[in-house]
Amino acid sequence: MRLLLSAACAAALAVTGTFIASPNAYAEADRTLTSNLTGTHNGYFFSFWKDSGNASMTLRADGRYTSSWDRSTNNWVGGKGWATGTRRTVTYSGSYNPGNNNTYLALYGWTRNPLIEYYVVENFGTYNPSSGAQRLGTVTTDGGTYDILRSQRVNAPCIDGDRCTFYQYWSVRQQKRSSGTITTANHFDAWARAGLNLGRRRIRQLRHDLGRRGAGRTLW
Repeated sequence: MRLLLSAACAAALAVTGTFIASPNAYAEADRTLTSNLTGTHNGYFFSFWKDSGNASMTLRADGRYTSSWDRSTNNWVGGKGWATGTRRTVTYSGSYNPGNNNTYLALYGWTRNPLIEYYVVENFGTYNPSSGAQRLGTVTTDGGTYDILRSQRVNAPCIDGDRCTFYQYWSVRQQKRSSGTITTANHFDAWARAGLNLGRRRIRQLRHDLGRRGAGRTLW
């Protein structure tokens, strides 16, 4: 599973966010990314991808990073967290200022067997990323209530290529926030009760995601 803090943005004003996963013993120097790359930094997996435009992400101490983009940015995703993992409770804090823009902030991941893209959306701007999805109930956890939804992507980019067909699972928080704790097991169990089963191979990370979700593209 990949765990990610995500946001989506079509044509955003310059915005900067700082996000913290959890401390560790590594001490690498800060590193700024402006082109597509994945790797590790201070013991955390990171990913940076963009279609075009000006976007950057600076990897900082421990699980911290900052990101910024401007109006030229089209479909940018990036963040820091875990490349693989188990059911995990994630405590995060950050500054997220979407303004009047199409952006969102979420924990994000993929599974294989079957191929599933999933989100726990904590905050969003003008576009609710679950718009048009099938609503299957709610789950109350970590001080808030989340709508549970499912949607499908056909011939869309994914972790296995550029033309994949897969389901997306969503928990969208009704009370927006930019800091807190996410008990992933509570969402996975709620999805399972709604008939939304994750794959056996889980890939996850904590990430800040910016892209043009309103245009109907799945970003990776």
